[in-house]
Amino acid sequence: MAELARAAAAPRSVDDVLNDVTREVMELIPTTDACGVLFVGKAGRFESVAGTSELPHELDRLQMTFQEGPCLEAALDEPIVRADDFAAEQRWPRYSAAAAELGVRSGLSFKLYTSSQTAGALNLFALKPNAFEGKDENIGAILAAHAAAAIMASRQNEQLQSALSTRDRIGQAKGIIMERYNVDDVAAFDMLRRLSQDSNTKLTDIAQRVIDTRGK
Repeated sequence: MAELARAAAAPRSVDDVLNDVTREVMELIPTTDACGVLFVGKAGRFESVAGTSELPHELDRLQMTFQEGPCLEAALDEPIVRADDFAAEQRWPRYSAAAAELGVRSGLSFKLYTSSQTAGALNLFALKPNAFEGKDENIGAILAAHAAAAIMASRQNEQLQSALSTRDRIGQAKGIIMERYNVDDVAAFDMLRRLSQDSNTKLTDIAQRVIDTRGK
């Protein structure tokens, strides 16, 4: 757990950390036959990632097709969702029947919290019924917290990189305008701002257009 925490805090991609988390699930909860993560993206779109095999992706596709299942329920509503036997499960009749046909009998899903938002769910699957116990829920909850921390760190880094890129583009555009029109940086920025307002275009897009005109 300590090694995983250090890995999550290191400057690595979120995909790498999530792959570590799902692999660690297989080690720490040995009754797990497959594990993956279901992301909740923009506009409610879902993405299946970090699967330890193709099985979690196939199960995620079934849930998205039927719009029901434990992974969706964990991603959108409940913090922990456990299914002891899909062959007898009544909460998600279409998905449960399809999962049982694939030989999957048990499921355990954990909501991935990121601040006030839900990022998705960490999902465990087993080929035997009644595969998961209370202790497995405790271990899975800790691993889900590590996964959520990695997602938050990644999003914060993306926001920082986007902010730095925006600042750099505006700075380049200001420099071009200052040189082209022999004005100071305040006047150059004011020109960019007025162009943005008059054309109802984002300031960063105006800055990029100015950069693109360099040398023309």
